[in-house]
Amino acid sequence: MDTGLILAYIAVMAGVTYAIRVLPLVLFRKEIKSTFVRSFLYYIPYAVLGAMTFPAVFYSTGSVASATVGLVVAVFLAIKGKGLVTVAVLACVAVLAAEALMGFIA
Repeated sequence: MDTGLILAYIAVMAGVTYAIRVLPLVLFRKEIKSTFVRSFLYYIPYAVLGAMTFPAVFYSTGSVASATVGLVVAVFLAIKGKGLVTVAVLACVAVLAAEALMGFIA
């Protein structure tokens, strides 16, 4: 991927996240008391980040199968409450092992 394209993606993501955080301040002068609206506005940046990141997970390795193995390992460890570094390292190890196993079998 081109560095300029990556920087453009980051800039768009930052702009969208910033706009979503600032827009309620501009549009609503009073405090928002609805718990539904408050929780909706709180989770939008995470949903946008997930929607932009999740598809790239499947195309970041040599095959979709090894990427799926890494994703399953990462989700399992995250649900178990492991830290970010632990999840990332063990997911990478799982992808490496899956790639090696698929290379060994083929």
